[in-house]
Amino acid sequence: MKIAFIGLGNMGAPMAANLAAAGHEVTGFDPVTAPPEGVTAAASGPAAVEGAEVVITMLPNGAILRDVAAGLIPAMAPGAVLCDCSTVDVDSARAVSAQAEAAGLSALDAPVSGGIGGAAAGTLTFMVGGPDPAFERVKPLFDIMGQKAVHCGAAGAGQSAKICNNMILGVTMIATCEAFALADKLGLDRQKMFDVVSTSSGYSWSMNAYCPAPGVGPKSPADNGYKPGFASELMLKDLRLSQQAAQGSDADTPMGALATMLYETFVEQEDGRGTDFSAMLPRFEKRHRG
Repeated sequence: MKIAFIGLGNMGAPMAANLAAAGHEVTGFDPVTAPPEGVTAAASGPAAVEGAEVVITMLPNGAILRDVAAGLIPAMAPGAVLCDCSTVDVDSARAVSAQAEAAGLSALDAPVSGGIGGAAAGTLTFMVGGPDPAFERVKPLFDIMGQKAVHCGAAGAGQSAKICNNMILGVTMIATCEAFALADKLGLDRQKMFDVVSTSSGYSWSMNAYCPAPGVGPKSPADNGYKPGFASELMLKDLRLSQQAAQGSDADTPMGALATMLYETFVEQEDGRGTDFSAMLPRFEKRHRG
């Protein structure tokens, strides 16, 4: 398949490289980063998408997506699929989808879960919104870049699923870090706490698969000085998107709102920027009640 990949940063580059390694013809463009091995460089985004059957974008936010899509869509081949894998607001996803459809194209919003490691290993999970035929057409590519692709519904449904998932993730990570900090002050051994909670009703992905306590549970960023697997500022971005969506849909999300506020403080007023989102644990270790 002839593929264009726009946005070759920490996530986009390994995703594009995996497609090229699988035998697809991949042309890429990024204004800052050179394409990875196997991906042909293009001089611009519109030049990259000429003749492509599928155009994949991985971009920082909804405003940039709208701007980039406005330049790509007129240059895309009739009947091509625009598949955006960025994490953006639902309104931007729906607006780009409508613009693509008006131009005779198909569009998917397909944000990912799995981080940089999942992008490199080809084990991402895709949450996809858009029409059935476009999903079926791109699914073989999802299968190369990831281990699972869930078709969540119409345009915007993929972003909706990602936002809800990451709101849960942010809330449960904070609760997990709070619990470890409390256990410390109660004199409870961290390994003993993990052994109990990981097989009891406190079980969660944040505890069992991504434990924020160094030396406890499977290897995680906590065992690497909290260098980001998923950066705190990216968690803050996703939590803000959840609250934007909650406000727009009149949904009451008090825990999501509190998690947003805590990550905002951690990233913008403390030392959280550039650390993994599980670095909330050393933050709570240093704090006292009141």
